[in-house]
Amino acid sequence: MRSLLAAMLLALAVPVARAETQVWQFRVLLDGREIGEHRFELDVAGAQRELRSRARFDVRVLFVDAYRYRHEAVEVWDGGCLQSLVAQTDDNGQREDVRAAMRDGTLIVDGASGRAEHAGCVMSFAYWDPRILTARRLLNSQTGELLPVQVATLGEETLDVRGQRVAAQRHRISGPQLQIDLWYSAGGWVALEALAQGGRRLRYELA
Repeated sequence: MRSLLAAMLLALAVPVARAETQVWQFRVLLDGREIGEHRFELDVAGAQRELRSRARFDVRVLFVDAYRYRHEAVEVWDGGCLQSLVAQTDDNGQREDVRAAMRDGTLIVDGASGRAEHAGCVMSFAYWDPRILTARRLLNSQTGELLPVQVATLGEETLDVRGQRVAAQRHRISGPQLQIDLWYSAGGWVALEALAQGGRRLRYELA
């Protein structure tokens, strides 16, 4: 009885890591016109991270809904490696679901094109984590595809962030039919710009 009580007291004395939450709330613009929002919430407890993201875009032309996009995802990370993913996307009426889970050192991904297995540490397009800048392949959470990428540093620029001028480092992620520019200030993600279909520009600005 005494040993059991001691074990219980010892268990209560062990500190439990409390999650800290970071939030990125972005206004989304297409060629300078606001079309929606994308919100990221990251819970951090030690090396464990859980990211919840939600995007909602609506493009109107002459007061008519021309394009609608909805995306929600939950990602679980251990350090810089993706452990699991559940994502649902409605891309203008086309539904896509992706699930991924790490099993025995292999990330198993089920998506629209079937099942794929990727050994080792895999990252998604985790813009919130600057370690993405060292990646050579990234998982697309909308399609489940693992894409080869190249990253280039384009230099320092000054941006307007929430009404203030800040110095930020600009980087470019390139891949098959892919060009995404990211800006980080003091190690934190502050903006994104991507080439969209037809040469249009999609931009994220912190709200």
